[in-house]
Amino acid sequence: MSLQALKGKTGKPFSFQVDHRHIRQFARAIGDLNPLYFDEDYAKATIHGGIIAPPTFPVVITDEDGDTLDLGLDYNRMLHGEQQFIYSRPIRPNDQLTGQMKVTDVYEREGKKGTMEFLVLDTEITDEHGNHVVTSRTNIIYRPVTVK
Repeated sequence: MSLQALKGKTGKPFSFQVDHRHIRQFARAIGDLNPLYFDEDYAKATIHGGIIAPPTFPVVITDEDGDTLDLGLDYNRMLHGEQQFIYSRPIRPNDQLTGQMKVTDVYEREGKKGTMEFLVLDTEITDEHGNHVVTSRTNIIYRPVTVK
């Protein structure tokens, strides 16, 4: 199957309710104990005016079953290549977020073991008012089949 056929494919929309607990657990998991993620009094005194989520938090925003976009690909050949977050505003506790993933680009590069294909997946995340919050851009390397 040509990966080019996947370009433009869109997953089902999903919702995610952000809780203080999610932010604290994520910050601890990544080892970032910045009081901006834990201490309401500290966070209120900053330009953010309250607790916000760490910048990489969107990686955990998905639907409950994790099935946001079925690409029909062999996951053993997939490798996470790059991640980018494009913010309009920080994520905050009590945000009701909606997301939707889309394949926005497919391209090829030559590697040592043959042609590697790349998928660019954008997850657009908006708030309860439909305002853009963040785009989470993931580059996936689809490795060639290796014959031994």
